[in-house]
Amino acid sequence: MNQLTSAMQGLLAQASTEVSRKAFLQYAGRGLAAGVVGGIITSCSNNSAGESTTFAGPDGQKVPSSAPVSPPATVPSAVEQPIELEAWKSDADRQSPPTPTPLPPDERVGYALVGLGHLTLEELLPAFGECKKSRPVALVSGSPEKMQKVARQYGIKPESCYSYENYDKLKDNPAVQVIYIVLPNSMHAEYTIRGAQAGKHILCEKPMANSVAECEAMIDACKKAGRKLMVAYRIQYEPYNRMVRKMVQSNQFGKPKLMEAFNTQSSANPRHWRHKKALAGGGALPDIGLYCLNTTRFLLGTEPTEVSAYTYSTPGNPLFSEVEELCSWQMRFPGGIVVNCATDYNAHDSRLYRVMAERGWIHLDQAFAYQGQQLKTSRAEGTTERTEQITLGSKNQFATEMDHFSECLLENKDPYTPGEEGLQDQRIMEAIYQSAREGRPVKLPVVNQRDAFRGPEPKEEKKS
Repeated sequence: MNQLTSAMQGLLAQASTEVSRKAFLQYAGRGLAAGVVGGIITSCSNNSAGESTTFAGPDGQKVPSSAPVSPPATVPSAVEQPIELEAWKSDADRQSPPTPTPLPPDERVGYALVGLGHLTLEELLPAFGECKKSRPVALVSGSPEKMQKVARQYGIKPESCYSYENYDKLKDNPAVQVIYIVLPNSMHAEYTIRGAQAGKHILCEKPMANSVAECEAMIDACKKAGRKLMVAYRIQYEPYNRMVRKMVQSNQFGKPKLMEAFNTQSSANPRHWRHKKALAGGGALPDIGLYCLNTTRFLLGTEPTEVSAYTYSTPGNPLFSEVEELCSWQMRFPGGIVVNCATDYNAHDSRLYRVMAERGWIHLDQAFAYQGQQLKTSRAEGTTERTEQITLGSKNQFATEMDHFSECLLENKDPYTPGEEGLQDQRIMEAIYQSAREGRPVKLPVVNQRDAFRGPEPKEEKKS
């Protein structure tokens, strides 16, 4: 018996690849083998991480290893509910967000991207890799060569590539549910209207259009077609800006009194469409100044009652022969709040704002950038001035906004930034230009309702 036991222990110490079933049965017999194998299985299922074993490769070389262990996890049946893994961090460190919950590819909302310029190629198409509810399924471009290459890169079928001439044929492509308009501003109205008439929902880049009349026509066309229209105000979905909004509207540092917002960048190509008034509708104001305008409205949740503005362009600079270089304006909001904004096409990149409140301030650097936001707050605490920097987890802004629109379609609800939000910005921008031309303040219609032009709040991601 002792001899049998010693032999069994020798066999079990070796890797399973070294023991044939026949040899094992010669020592143990069928009954004993079944009992031992059952014990081995039970032992393996109870193994904890770190229990050492040995792995022998085909050439006989042995290396230390350990028994495979699957960490405990709660696995909900619903695809939209995250898998909950066992906790391992202490509460001394920042906790991880919930595990991603992407929909299966065939259940995601299909997007056709119209225009293959900087934004589409550098930001939007890569962002789909981080989307949970959206996927690219079609392209529209005036450059067949560029479109063919992009289609191959992102797995888009050749028959789902369209020119501007056959754009209306998108109506025959059932994989396309949303058309994302990423064109010069002067083309937004036409391609939104044609897209709605083709039976597709519309996500349109900002600014929504070049005039109030165009915005109204876009809204009307989508309503008549029974299609949803959303303006791509990514800042309203970005976590840092949403956190500042909560601070402001909850009076965390007392009532806001004064705000400043600046957005500048340096241009170099006078032939670019952004410097052609017919295509862009204006210069720095509708392109990058709009972030200051829309974000301050978003943070406060109210609408300005008066604007006063000034524009300037450096004489002789070919960049600004048609559009303004600089626009500076002030807005008065209900409750006596004053907002000072400025934007410039010929100054080094700077994208920030600050909210000055009764008992502290909130400052967001890189506020309008695609990434790199830096949030600071300051308040007095007795004899101490306490300044804090708040860090949040990174999030792709474009993936977030696209997934919000997809969610609106999947759940049949209105988007948070519908066409009416873009229309309101256009009304205010026209008043800003009027004030700059006439050199006087311009009154705006009083809007008493809070968040008057926005849809239902987007879902907040659950914290782990």
